[in-house]
Amino acid sequence: MESFSQRNGFKPIKNSLQINSMDNDLKTGLWNAFYEVYVLKFNDEFHDFLKEKIWVEYFKYPRDEFVRYPEEYYSDECYDQIRNHFLDLEDDEFYEICDLMEFIVHVYPVDAVNEAFMDKCNEVLKRELSAYRFVGGKLIKITSEEEIGEIEEALEEAPNPISIHLKEALDLLSDRRSPNYRNSIKESISAVESICKMITEEPKGTLGRCLNRIGNKVELHPDLRDAFKNLYGYTSDSNGIRHALMDEPNLDFEDAKFMLVSCSAFTNYLISKASKSGIDLKI
Repeated sequence: MESFSQRNGFKPIKNSLQINSMDNDLKTGLWNAFYEVYVLKFNDEFHDFLKEKIWVEYFKYPRDEFVRYPEEYYSDECYDQIRNHFLDLEDDEFYEICDLMEFIVHVYPVDAVNEAFMDKCNEVLKRELSAYRFVGGKLIKITSEEEIGEIEEALEEAPNPISIHLKEALDLLSDRRSPNYRNSIKESISAVESICKMITEEPKGTLGRCLNRIGNKVELHPDLRDAFKNLYGYTSDSNGIRHALMDEPNLDFEDAKFMLVSCSAFTNYLISKASKSGIDLKI
């Protein structure tokens, strides 16, 4: 909601996405999410477990310099380091904050707590017009809430062989230090291949063969089937599925994100169609 000062021109209205930076409002909001979830609600044993993990495994400091159970929890060096990491980095060093946030949800052992943290972070990221969201435990640059919903639904609802491919595609796409867009695309396509094989009950079938036969198992209009075949531009080789995009020399984030979202949406569509046809995809 716009404030009085924004409506009346005293303060600028935030209207551009934060892609390669984090302003102070965003950094403070993310710190508050960490503070509310991990600091305020749990006892010192959990606090020190997480702080020690961050001290030793993230900051790479000597373990013997970590102060366990300090007299003042909010004033020891580790706590200050974490706080400064959220609040005092330069705006264009946003990736350091993202790395720490991902590390926290990876090492903290209570899934419900991590989910609460990611939910709060996503509220802040959305409010402050960040281009990133937590999806499947990773911060990924996706600017549409609908895109996020398709990926999350597929990760949660798809059987293991399919969700594993999508999770790997997401991991490869969201690696900020060394993203692998080519293999991310391959994993996304492999997820579609897997669900088509399951529906058609052809474990050795190619994606093209399964798409041709999937209409015998679920209600799928031929024109829609052909549109999907054109969209995925499949070919087969000795190593299995190989998408036409795999031949492109300059694959980038947009290519890999498009395929992840599209394959997630198609997976969700086929899961729904299979359910309506009485096909049990559980294994």
